[in-house]
Formats: sequence, structure tokens, C-alpha cells
Amino acid sequence: MDLLNQNIDLTTLAAKSNEYLETPPFPNIVFHDFFNPQILDEVLQEFPDLSKRKDIERFNDHNQIKLATRGEASFGETTKRLVHFLNSEPMLKFLQTLTGIDEPLIPDPYFEGGGYHEIKPGGVLKIHTDFSTNSITKLDRRINLLIYLNKDWEESYGGHFELWSKDMIKCERKILPTFNTVAIFSTIPLSHHGHPNPLTCPPDRSRKSLALYYYSNGRPANEISEDKLTTFKGRKDVGRDVIPKTTREIIRDFIPPIILKALKSRKN
Repeated sequence: MDLLNQNIDLTTLAAKSNEYLETPPFPNIVFHDFFNPQILDEVLQEFPDLSKRKDIERFNDHNQIKLATRGEASFGETTKRLVHFLNSEPMLKFLQTLTGIDEPLIPDPYFEGGGYHEIKPGGVLKIHTDFSTNSITKLDRRINLLIYLNKDWEESYGGHFELWSKDMIKCERKILPTFNTVAIFSTIPLSHHGHPNPLTCPPDRSRKSLALYYYSNGRPANEISEDKLTTFKGRKDVGRDVIPKTTREIIRDFIPPIILKALKSRKN
């Protein structure tokens, strides 16, 4: 079974490079019905309730309340097939042309920070810029690719993916995280994004997505940032919108997940 929607041609979509580069507030593009819906149906069926798993990342603070997997351990067979394709040569060539990035793109087989993401009702992911360096490979993060898996998702449920202006005054783009919607954007110092308002979906629903990140060995000098870690940004005129990380959280961000897992195992 083909992974892409029968109407999708990567060569044709790659020609949308100007649209990608020129869409405000920073390079981004959104595709609908990108994948074969039967494939995504299977991925959705394989998606576990992350709140019931032990081998996941749990974020629960003022800036983010979400769940995320580590590596491929939680992936089903169809999900593995899909992400392996997304990390393959044809997809890398498509992304290279679409984004106009000169340095060869490299996938992340460790899925650091990527994989299944789930946000329950009341959950939130405040506006932020992403970590810029993979702690395992030491490569430079260049592109985010997000696949939304939420069927019959209504506007009233919230969870919109928001892209904010450089000065954090205005939301420039707002995307409903509906099933088979794909968002691609560049990881640069001022790529402010997230969903800053608590999720208001019914208690039996959650916001599900699959995230993949792409890297390069080196990047343009004008894209090098002093902020190497995920950095939350407060919206203008929203009081106490974000709270700076604690020293403990900052130290945790510097420790590679494999080492952190080993340390936790020793404590237990």
C-alpha cells in the first residue's frame, strides 16, 4: 500500500519552495491530505494512550503539559514503516528542494524530542523556539515536520498550531490540527510556535501528532543562536504567560536522554 495520497507528487510539491520561503512569519508550509488515509488510520490505531505508559517523557509545568515517546519503542509496524520512509532519501531530497537548505539534510533515527506527541484536555504548549542541536548526534536542527492525527476535530476543541511574529505581538498563522494535515517549518532563532491556550476538547479526546526533525552538519552563520535549548516566549500583553525554567530543568535539558534514562534506572 502506498504511503502517500495518490494525488501527491513530491516533485510537484517541492516546486512550492517560494511559497515555503515567503510565507510569514518564518519559512513554513501546510499540506492537507498528504498521506494515504488508510495508512494514517493504521498509525492512529497504533497510537497508544501515552498516559498509561512508563517509557515516555512527561512534561507538566506552567509552560507545557504534554506527553511524548522516546525512540521507536512505542511505534507499531505501520508507524515504523511511515517514519522510515520519512527519513529516507526520497523524502530528504523533497525537503531539501522545498526548503532551499544548502547543507545536506540528515534524519534523526533516535527521534530525540520527536515521535508520538499527545496532549490531554487542559494541556498546553506555550509559544517557544526549539532546541537547535541534537544532544546525541551534535547536529544542527533545521526542519520540523508535524503530522496531525485528529479526526473530526472541531474549532471549539482548540489545540491550534500557532506561528507567531518575531516580536511576539501577533499570531501570523493558526492551523487546526486535523487528521492528515502536515506542517513543515524551519528551525531558526525566531521560529516562534506552539499552542499557547489550554486544550478544550472533550475528556475522551486528546490532541495526537507525530513529529520528525531533520538536521545538517553546520548551518548559516545568521541562523546560529545563543539559545541552544527550547526557549519559551511570552506573548505581548499576556501577563505571566511563561515562566523561566528552573536550574534543575535546564540541567536536565543538557543531559542526553540515554544517560538520563540510565540515571533514573539506577535510582530505582
